[in-house]
Amino acid sequence: MTAYANLMGFVRETEALKQVQGRLGWDQETVMPRGAAPQRAEEMAALDRVIHARRSAPQIAEWLAEAEAGDDVAAAQLHQIRREHDRATKVPADLSAELTRVTSLSQGIWADARSANDFTAFAPTFSEVLNLRRQEAEALATGGDLYDALLDDYEPGETGVTLAAMFDAMRPRLVALRGAILDSGKSAPKLQGTFDETAQLRLSDACARAFGYDFEHGRIDKAVHPFSSGSGLDSRITTRTDPADPFGCIYSTIHEVGHSRYEQTVSPDYLLTPIGCGVSMGVHESQSRIYENQLGRSRAFTGWLYERCRETFGEIGIDSADAFYAAVNAVHSGYIRTEADEVHYNLHILLRFDLERALISGDLGVNDLEAAWNDRFRADFGVAVDKPSNGVLQDVHWPVGLFGYFPTYTLGNVYAGCLFEALRTSHPDWEQALAEGRAPEVTGWLAENLQQHGALRAPRATVEHATGASISVEPLLDYLEAKFGALYGL
Repeated sequence: MTAYANLMGFVRETEALKQVQGRLGWDQETVMPRGAAPQRAEEMAALDRVIHARRSAPQIAEWLAEAEAGDDVAAAQLHQIRREHDRATKVPADLSAELTRVTSLSQGIWADARSANDFTAFAPTFSEVLNLRRQEAEALATGGDLYDALLDDYEPGETGVTLAAMFDAMRPRLVALRGAILDSGKSAPKLQGTFDETAQLRLSDACARAFGYDFEHGRIDKAVHPFSSGSGLDSRITTRTDPADPFGCIYSTIHEVGHSRYEQTVSPDYLLTPIGCGVSMGVHESQSRIYENQLGRSRAFTGWLYERCRETFGEIGIDSADAFYAAVNAVHSGYIRTEADEVHYNLHILLRFDLERALISGDLGVNDLEAAWNDRFRADFGVAVDKPSNGVLQDVHWPVGLFGYFPTYTLGNVYAGCLFEALRTSHPDWEQALAEGRAPEVTGWLAENLQQHGALRAPRATVEHATGASISVEPLLDYLEAKFGALYGL
């Protein structure tokens, strides 16, 4: 066998183990007994040691030195393997395992602190997580920027400086649009009633099917914080319910379907290989956000959804498809990122991006984080945070050590703006298909031009290959101004 064949055989086994580790994480978020957390932390740490040893194995370097790339696919595989091997050899195995153990425990401690609205109860654990991630960043950065070293885990090729410049360019138009909408004095209709959980999940299932989710290779479960997990032949999603608001369930589901359809659509030729998954979190987020927002919150799809809601729930307090469209796209200053409208959403991310860069650099201490969050939120959103669960404790990302993850949400929105502009040009009858609940006829463009390729290309190149244009914030901002300008008579 060739060096390349030996290398790929070894890596496929490692990728299979990573999928098993992901399944343990899915189990912990969905059905694991709460009392099992300490044991699960040890199980995750043990599996991490095995995976880390394989990713940093000396024979990988030997195979890489001998392997020849016969085509673009092989070149991409070797690039990803070399990148993972380089990062794994820089991080000590004990540090990697300890990070896995502590972040697994931290998740439960955060959940308890969130329920109790007590950041001080979580602060010691959070300090431990932050310290371990800084150690990892120091090992990876080799003298460079610590935040960039962590960001590279989620968005290879990006830096904090380049993202800050992009976000600074977006902020003025977002703030101006937000202000104009709130100053307009116009309010959107609201759903009325109590919405049965079983009925919500039934409608959630129908929406997932409408967007082409493959239930033969996936499933929907409930979780406190919706997420998608897995890839290839096993890609699962979760959602949540609120008896007063079925939109949270519906749009969490459509969002996670976007993530999962990306994974389900990657070429089967890449199964259990380094390029057999989404290339980055930013590109991944572009899929979930375009499914949820540009498509799922469009006038065309909400017309279809309006009829399904009436069939499912009966009287909902809204008497027309146009009023329902306005309700789905209501703009208001809320506390919770995952419930934010399209206008406010990126302001939530910009807040987190700035704070986490300060945490990693040491400019902001854990004991000062809650006050810093509250001050920034009041400045950006014009209201005071009423409790930690609506503020610094609302997201699971920092408790599990995902520093560098948050900016990929806004980067994904920027990518989605670019993709939607190209999709509308290539598929001029997209609205008719959505109005009839035939979303796969529209998302097929994404499958063909982006999703099937997995991590064949670098993140920005993946989007630029699909659109034929350079990345720009303009399509997203133009879309937001046009859509919400029409809704609020601006």
